[in-house]
Amino acid sequence: MCMIKNIIRKLLSAVIPAFFAMLTISLLAYIISLNILSMIMVVSFGATMVLMFGYPKSPFAHPKNILFGHSVTTIAGIVMCSLLQGPTFFLLGLSVGFGIYLMMIFNVVHPPAGGNPIAVVLANHTYDYLLQSIVLGAIIIILLGYFIHNLILDNKYP
Repeated sequence: MCMIKNIIRKLLSAVIPAFFAMLTISLLAYIISLNILSMIMVVSFGATMVLMFGYPKSPFAHPKNILFGHSVTTIAGIVMCSLLQGPTFFLLGLSVGFGIYLMMIFNVVHPPAGGNPIAVVLANHTYDYLLQSIVLGAIIIILLGYFIHNLILDNKYP
């Protein structure tokens, strides 16, 4: 009987983070549908939801890490594509490695951001992508996370 209670407790404890992650991504998608910001949805933001709502106390979920982790890895991809030419596999590896290096050097590690250089290289994104998608999207996520955690869930975030 105790085992069943633990399973039910675990299942229910995952509902709240999943709900607010769904709400946040849906809001970003809604903003896109209004044609206000056409590029704000970033695939790596889905993984950011895991940290923001599932593990908000993790240092990887800190606002500084979310904003600057996403930003420096995107910059890494843009810089590598601007400075170097070569096979895609080479640029992908170099961009991801450089992005991780920058996150570690600046102490802004945010694991989901490791995917941003891949998106940049594959889609040949520019600094517009950094500003219109990454920075703006990360700020919206941080503000929603702060609001949801502090005012709705009564958690202290960050």
